[in-house]
Amino acid sequence: MIVWLNGTHGAGKTTTSALVQQLIPDSQVFDAEKVGETLMDIKPGLPATDNFQHWPPWRPLVVETARHILDYTGGTLVMPMTVLVERYWREISSGLAQHDIPVRHFVLHADQDTLRTRIAGDTVLGPNSPFRLQYLELYAEAARTWLHAEAEVIDTTHLTPAQAAQQIAEAVKR
Repeated sequence: MIVWLNGTHGAGKTTTSALVQQLIPDSQVFDAEKVGETLMDIKPGLPATDNFQHWPPWRPLVVETARHILDYTGGTLVMPMTVLVERYWREISSGLAQHDIPVRHFVLHADQDTLRTRIAGDTVLGPNSPFRLQYLELYAEAARTWLHAEAEVIDTTHLTPAQAAQQIAEAVKR
């Protein structure tokens, strides 16, 4: 099984995924961003884009990588990855379904003010990361039009990452 943690930057996916992994036996964390980083390392380089998810190979490579990891390890993959383009989510989820891999799709949600505060205080990417800030509107649009209807929404506005992880682990165990 895959436990996919979606949501925009600042929602707590990376932190929460590590905590979810500790709560679900036989689970590992696989960050699909690493697939994008691999594509970014191709020389002389793929066509310019502002997001590696726009490169057509990224989506099937995520599916195949996840499938091979699960074939090798079994158990559960916890995947923290923002996917805000509906067509991309459909490609990934249908690809996983073709391999009979069940997906529990969660969206870690927080209101815009909370997200801006978290991004402003980020010590890893630096405060007020332009990259992270540019996705707030895209997230709001996706949440309103399709994303929240496609997932189990966990509102992290007033939750600690540990509380969010507990809610997700309990939902998966049901």
